[in-house]
Amino acid sequence: MLKNLLKFMLFKRLRLLALFVCALLAINYVAAQVPAISASTAEPTGDARSLNDWLMRMHQASANRSYVGTFVVSAGGNLSSAKIWHVCEGAQQAERVEILSGAPRSVFRYNDQVMTFMPDHKVVRSEKRESLGLFPQLFQSADSRIADFYKFRKDGLERVAGVDADIVMLIPKDRLRFGYRVWSERKNGLIVKLQTLDADGKIIEEAAFSELQLDAPVSMSQLVQMMGKVQGYRVDKPVLVKTTAGAEGWALKMPVAGFNSISCYKRPVLAAGSPEKGATEEGPLQWIFSDGLASVSMFVEPYDRQRHVKESMLSLGATHTLTRALGAHWVTVVGEVPLATLQLFTSALERKK
Repeated sequence: MLKNLLKFMLFKRLRLLALFVCALLAINYVAAQVPAISASTAEPTGDARSLNDWLMRMHQASANRSYVGTFVVSAGGNLSSAKIWHVCEGAQQAERVEILSGAPRSVFRYNDQVMTFMPDHKVVRSEKRESLGLFPQLFQSADSRIADFYKFRKDGLERVAGVDADIVMLIPKDRLRFGYRVWSERKNGLIVKLQTLDADGKIIEEAAFSELQLDAPVSMSQLVQMMGKVQGYRVDKPVLVKTTAGAEGWALKMPVAGFNSISCYKRPVLAAGSPEKGATEEGPLQWIFSDGLASVSMFVEPYDRQRHVKESMLSLGATHTLTRALGAHWVTVVGEVPLATLQLFTSALERKK
């Protein structure tokens, strides 16, 4: 079971990191859809100004460029890769991410619509996504609060996948988050390499293009047509209902420094023996937090003694998972943060009704 979960986590991480690079170009959709963190009205200075300038550059980077590349992720001793085709026409964004390692997967995105094809099971999952990247609020460029928790430092120039790239360091000011070393293409700002670093500066995860063709002749219409070829597949459309943690009876006794609530969803589950629409039982609640760079997801569902143990932990590269029983509920917290940060979240969670 743990082995299967590790494989799933690696696939999910690869897909997120690959889509992160694509999402850096999806400016109109990501910036418009992700809820903003409360921003300070004060004029940023020093590190905050430098960091905001860098974020703004990536916010505006390569809005009209297409590319094709192979993206490789190394996490927890595991290596995985994906081929990416990206195209932008005006405000329209599309890409195809073909997972090259493990079970075959093809992920297509057209604006906010995402289709994941799983040919081994003849299943395609159709979803709408508010945030597609590793840094779910990277585009809140006016938000100087990121600089309250990360130091910004330029770290030189290096060639990656045949292009010159500027290197910047994002160094955490506490031990609740990881650091990042980011390579962005010098001319347009496309992210070409990313390292996640622990408190001692050790690389715990690395993702990079091994080859990259900028301004590649990618056809948006062709990608959209491929995305619609679902014949022979069962199409699953997970239902996400937007809500708030308070409305569902949950709260944090105290906030985790720097992490703001950005969204909350519940997923109704069709009750056994009730095929009719609307017949549902309580499904998992997902509460999402971000410090502007890293994200944490908290899942809450009814506790099942036959299926759940009291507590377990799992790590893969920068991603940690902590699960724990809380009264009649089972809480799973997942994030690209140190385990101690997840423990703060589980300790602070309380039932209000």
